[in-house]
Amino acid sequence: MPTGKQLADIGYKTFSTSMMLLTVYGGYLCSVRVYHYFQWRRAQRQAAEEQKTSGIM
Repeated sequence: MPTGKQLADIGYKTFSTSMMLLTVYGGYLCSVRVYHYFQWRRAQRQAAEEQKTSGIM
């Protein structure tokens, strides 16, 4: 049977691991959002450029 210290160590390691995974996952979600934002911005600029060129002709 594990002692109190061993249980505390297991709990601490479990908590630390879950926080690390949440941090990594949060960073992934943030980077995906930034990537999609830049994709959207590029599409908006291209659409504006196409409107300019089609309005001239």
